[in-house]
Amino acid sequence: MEKFKELGLTGEILKGIADLGFEQPTPIQEKVIPVVLEGENDLVALAQTGTGKTAAFGLPLLQKLDTSCRDVQVLILSPTRELCMQIGKDLQNYSKYCPDIKVICVYGGTDIRRQMKDIAKGCHVLVATPGRLCDLIKREAVSIGNVWAVVLDEADEMLNMGFKEDLNFILDETPEARKTYLFSATMPREVERIAKTYLRHPQEISTGKKNQGADTVTHEYYQVRAKDCYETLRRVIDCAPDMYAIIFTRTKVDARDIARKLHKDGIDCDALHGDLSQAQRDDVMERFRSKRLKVLVATDVAARGLDVDNLTHVINYNLPEDIESYTHRSGRTGRAGREGISVAIINSREKGKLRRIEKTIKKEFQYREVPGGEEVCRAQLLWYADKVLAAEPKETLVKYQNELYEKFEHLTKEELLQKILSYEFGKLLKKYADVEDLNLPENERGDKKRDIKAKKESKAEEISAQFTTFTVNVGREDGFTPRDLLTIINENVPRKGLEIGSIRVFETNTKFEIDLGGLQRFASFFRNVSFNGLPFIPAEVKDRYGRGKDRERESFGRRRDSEPRWRSDKKRADKGKRGRFSEKKKGMGKTPRARKKR
Repeated sequence: MEKFKELGLTGEILKGIADLGFEQPTPIQEKVIPVVLEGENDLVALAQTGTGKTAAFGLPLLQKLDTSCRDVQVLILSPTRELCMQIGKDLQNYSKYCPDIKVICVYGGTDIRRQMKDIAKGCHVLVATPGRLCDLIKREAVSIGNVWAVVLDEADEMLNMGFKEDLNFILDETPEARKTYLFSATMPREVERIAKTYLRHPQEISTGKKNQGADTVTHEYYQVRAKDCYETLRRVIDCAPDMYAIIFTRTKVDARDIARKLHKDGIDCDALHGDLSQAQRDDVMERFRSKRLKVLVATDVAARGLDVDNLTHVINYNLPEDIESYTHRSGRTGRAGREGISVAIINSREKGKLRRIEKTIKKEFQYREVPGGEEVCRAQLLWYADKVLAAEPKETLVKYQNELYEKFEHLTKEELLQKILSYEFGKLLKKYADVEDLNLPENERGDKKRDIKAKKESKAEEISAQFTTFTVNVGREDGFTPRDLLTIINENVPRKGLEIGSIRVFETNTKFEIDLGGLQRFASFFRNVSFNGLPFIPAEVKDRYGRGKDRERESFGRRRDSEPRWRSDKKRADKGKRGRFSEKKKGMGKTPRARKKR
């Protein structure tokens, strides 16, 4: 506690964190607390999730509050309901011995009228999600005109979730003299832009390089054929009996299917995706946090802002399309100084993306062989033995000992052990008695240089042959990001397992590649979809002859990127005389009338 005192914290706040077991500040806390206490500079702080960011800004802000004033003085914005609730709970714990401090959380999915009543009673610190706070401001249920500190927690996540306009609206409602503290795990261009717009000469603090992965996380990968991905996942889970993990998938359909298969195979798990109601989501999270679920299968969208301690593994069943998302995924393990493992299960086509992730996070993935049957059984048996040895004898069992001795007296120690293990692990031993080796031959795995350079041409041909390119009429100027695209596709396309290729976001439009795999009328699924008020309907990008891979010719919205307007006008103007000219040009030699007579 002496170290926290040296940073400038005093009185009741120190008593509160002492009860929580705080002894030494984390690196981000050491750097941030003095800056916030001085209150002279805005701040951009870059640190991985799980490094103690909430205490870094929360402790000094709580100490500086004027409890004689009932107005909102500190505003903390977070991207999700779960993170909002977690921050509020932490702040209440820190201010345990400061009963006059009022911390209120507001977020969607709950009764807004109750939140309005709570705010009317007085509030010093308001923790909010951007959407709900905008509603409250527009209803004039809350005033943030006297706020002297604004915290943007997980700023990159808020922008990825499409809260750019809400943030602009909220920050415009706060006083210009406020101090703004921006915290982020990654630093994409959008975060840099909002920092330049709303922060004045900010001091920059970082406990690592931009977008770099946490040092406490080990990165591993298994490379198998696409058809073997689920069986690989199953063996990885079985080989780590004490696993407590989140499995990330690309789509909500995949999340449901994998959770269903794992549950059928006897693993305690459930899925978290966008189709769940808030009550269902809360139930799943309560069971996962209490460890009644061994694994949680989730999409990136559903898992945003989750704050779960002591995760041993994060498993990437699908690599994320947005490479920066990998930093957020892997950062959910290895928190608070603990070690964690981030696993990627990939097929041969994903090796290049894996190398790009390595370059981004400045970490190298370690190749692991898929566990065989013998390895899985050994891990399960030794784990069971350790549990038996660690069990405390129950005195109430003494009265049954004589009867049990009589039951087993004709068995030797070896025979008794065999029977117990056969009873407990009979199905497992039978399942893994003679299983296939899923590891790819070394010549098929390739090395780093071959993956990126030697196969570039063949990879381009493969993508060209399998993927269809679409364009949508929203881009960077509309606040559109690759994650927004994935969210919209996942929520509106009923087909599971769609492969998505490259995504290129331009100023006024976005182009993306998708392997339709026989899916008909892809664009029709988005007829009633919009983004920030703009219609979102994909149009297939034609080649230079105006042809596409299928016959969908739908194009809606405010811009036509696949066909310039002047070309459309010219076609309409020349409609009456185009037939004769075009046929002669093609060398057909006959007009429509001449061919008919013939």
